[in-house]
Amino acid sequence: MNAAISFTNLVKTYGGQNAVDDLSASVNQGRITGFLGPNGAGKSTALRCLVGLAAPSSGSAQILGVPYRELENPLSKVGTVLDSRGFHPALTGRQNLRVVAAAASIPEVRVDEVLEMVELSEAANKKMKKYSLGMKQRLALAGAILGDPEILILDEPANGLDPAGIAWLRKFLRMLAEGGRTILVSSHQLAEMQHTVDDVLIINKGKLIAAGTKEQVMGPDSLEDAFLKLTGGSLS
Repeated sequence: MNAAISFTNLVKTYGGQNAVDDLSASVNQGRITGFLGPNGAGKSTALRCLVGLAAPSSGSAQILGVPYRELENPLSKVGTVLDSRGFHPALTGRQNLRVVAAAASIPEVRVDEVLEMVELSEAANKKMKKYSLGMKQRLALAGAILGDPEILILDEPANGLDPAGIAWLRKFLRMLAEGGRTILVSSHQLAEMQHTVDDVLIINKGKLIAAGTKEQVMGPDSLEDAFLKLTGGSLS
């Protein structure tokens, strides 16, 4: 199975401390991979290195065999949700997506397609500052899939979603994976991740401590119980 994403001896140091410490792992194509770890484990830092928002201190993080900055037409290759605050609050949901589409030479018709996919069509003309946190998360997802990318990288996409929204997100991600997309998703919602992901990467204090299929990592336990054993009983 080919790796869509790879971390190779990745190190990222801040203030003399390794936020990511010699991380080597891969994410297989067409799978949903859960990227798990306690707060401060290095997940977000690793993802920022992956999408070019932070430079590795050493090692590498690559997408389709190259650093993010070397991808041609990156929005058609990779969609990201690292922060739902990236849109302009005074613009409507539709206007925000039109700005992104125009900058990336994406046909405007795609804007309404993705708004419908994330079930925001009725709120398309509402200013984003009036969106709930859950609506902002859906808009961020719409932005991520705007270029119809083959890879999605999502950092805590369930933040702000109610139980119905979380169930919707699970079905949405599965639909995308069944369409052949590769999804790397970090989340603290371990019970939900157990029902969502195919594979699991767990890091703690910047180091990889478990990797494999969900079943391999869980063994006879729930994902939450396995996680707590592997990380010394810490969710935060």
